[in-house]
Amino acid sequence: MNFKPFVWTALTVAAVAVAIAGAKAADISGAGATFPYPIYAKWADAYKKETGNGLNYQSIGSGGGIKQIKAATVTFGASDKPLKADELNASGLVQWPMVMGGIVPVLNLPGIKPGELVFDGDTLAKIFLGTITKWDDPAIKKLNPGIALPSTAIAVVHRSDGSGTTFNFTDYLSKVSADWKSKVGENTSVQWPVGIGAKGNEGVSNNVMQTQGSIGYVEYAYAMQNKLDYADMINKEGKKVAPTSAAFQSAAANADWAHAPGFYQILTDQPGADSWPITASTFILMPKQPKDPAAAAEALKFFSWAYANGGKMAEDLDYIPMPNSVVALVKKTWANEIKGADGKALVN
Repeated sequence: MNFKPFVWTALTVAAVAVAIAGAKAADISGAGATFPYPIYAKWADAYKKETGNGLNYQSIGSGGGIKQIKAATVTFGASDKPLKADELNASGLVQWPMVMGGIVPVLNLPGIKPGELVFDGDTLAKIFLGTITKWDDPAIKKLNPGIALPSTAIAVVHRSDGSGTTFNFTDYLSKVSADWKSKVGENTSVQWPVGIGAKGNEGVSNNVMQTQGSIGYVEYAYAMQNKLDYADMINKEGKKVAPTSAAFQSAAANADWAHAPGFYQILTDQPGADSWPITASTFILMPKQPKDPAAAAEALKFFSWAYANGGKMAEDLDYIPMPNSVVALVKKTWANEIKGADGKALVN
């Protein structure tokens, strides 16, 4: 993997946002999920150099992205929680998947190396429920024999904002833990039983880096770029798996995009011996009849470019590009559903 060390601090996010915004008033505007921010920033930089057109993307969380696109304050919204067909129709929105990736437990435990610890879903749920409070709890020790675990209190770090990463993480915990399902459930925002909140994948990464004994959850690119320790997982088949592109791809291969209304797909707890259990897709939301058709057309050009030219960049950050068959379905959706005031498609 070709990683360039880079820390996604709040200052860095602001700096990149300014850099990719450029000076043109016609720059594409978007807001939403922090999960795909590293790859959107990378694509935007390359697209700006190639075309001169900029992208101003606000990494504010999926909840914020959904609100802004419904309020028509941006050209597109981005969310890791897909909207169901009835909500899309009620809001006059079109949705499609842009890229896929993995969500990983990250931790700050001196002496523990990345991938050295392993969790199963039930144990992870108990940590975030607050019923497991020490790193040397018997349940963690049973999963990790031979590892000297300290009697350090576990400091849980979770998202404070409306988050698609949270939606997918809590969706997974709800599938593997009846206790979590009944007490907390799944959503972009939940009532966390324990822990401290942080804004964005960036905020969770920073809090975990700064807090010994902590555990959080972030998109894998943030773990890699920040050199965070992460845990392996026991998947649906009872197999130990590491967070790798191959493991994310194994889970993603189960998606049936062609028969999913509005491309609604949840990729957590998928079958397959090699599947990473907390895999997710991130989605773009746009109006069927954009307020600014010219801006919408420019955004679609950017997304088309990213599908055609951004695969290697995505893979370098351990995201999974959408298969060509899915891209063809997406482009058909654009042609059929996104139209100007004259009723004509913005793209052919």
